[in-house]
Amino acid sequence: MSPIIPQEGWIVQHLFYHIDHGFWAALTPEEQAERHERFATTVAAIRAHPKTQLLTFSMVSPKADLGIMLLTPDLQDANRFEKELGQAFGPEVLNATYSYLSMTEWTEYSEKEEVASARIASTEGLEIGSEAHIARMAEWKGHMDKYFNDRLYPNMPDWQVMCFYPMSKRRNVGANWYAQEYEKRRELMGGHAKTGRKFSGKVRQLITGSTGLDSHEWGVTLFAHDIFQIKTIVYEMRWDEVTTQYGEFGDFYIGIQLNGEELFQRLLLA
Repeated sequence: MSPIIPQEGWIVQHLFYHIDHGFWAALTPEEQAERHERFATTVAAIRAHPKTQLLTFSMVSPKADLGIMLLTPDLQDANRFEKELGQAFGPEVLNATYSYLSMTEWTEYSEKEEVASARIASTEGLEIGSEAHIARMAEWKGHMDKYFNDRLYPNMPDWQVMCFYPMSKRRNVGANWYAQEYEKRRELMGGHAKTGRKFSGKVRQLITGSTGLDSHEWGVTLFAHDIFQIKTIVYEMRWDEVTTQYGEFGDFYIGIQLNGEELFQRLLLA
C-alpha cells in the first residue's frame, strides 16, 4: 500500500479509552496474561517503527482510563496503528471515549529573516552586511532551523504529567481573529509566546494544527513534572489578549505517563 506522507510535518493522534473491567474480570488469568503480552508487543512494534513515537498514560478522572499519544510520518501507518491499539488487549476491553487528529506544524508568526536582520542591526548597532552582522544572522538562522525542526519533528519528553486540550480562535462579530491584520495577530501571538517562555524548564509544549482535520483548529499538549505548572501556565495565558478576546477551548485531559507493568497496575489490569 502506497504511503501517504504529508509535504510537511507528522501525523499526531491523541487516543483515549475506557476499560471494560467487568469483561476483564471474567477472563481467566491465562487469558489476561496473553492480553498483557499482546498489548506490550503491539506497543513495542509501533515504537520500533521508523520516526514513530508512542506515549502511554494513565488518565486522571473518569473521562478516560488509558491515553495514548501517537506521532508518525505516514497517514497509512497512523491509521493502521490506531486500529491495532484499539484491539491491543483483544476485543471488548478498550472502548474509545475521545480522540483527536492533528499534525505538527510551523508557526506563521515566527520572526522573518528581514525583520531579524533589521532588529539585530538596530538593537546591537551593527551595520547590515558587516562581518559582525553576518555572524549574528548566522546564529539567528541556526536557532530558527532548530526551532523549525523541533516544531515539525519533535522528540516528546518522558515527563510525568501530560495535559491535552483542543482550541480555536473566535470568529464572532467584534472578536474575529481572522479579520485582524497579520501584524496585529503577530503582535498578540508574540505576547502569548512571552508568557510561555516564563515556564521554560517547567513546561514543554507542542502545538499541532487540526484545521480541516478535527473539531478545533489546534491541539495543545503540555508536559510537566508538576501539575501545578500546568495549571499555572494555562491560567496566566488566559490573561493574554489573544486568549481573552479570541480563545475557545475544548475539554482538558490530564494523564500520568507510565509504561509496562506500572501502567497495567495503575489501570487495574494486573
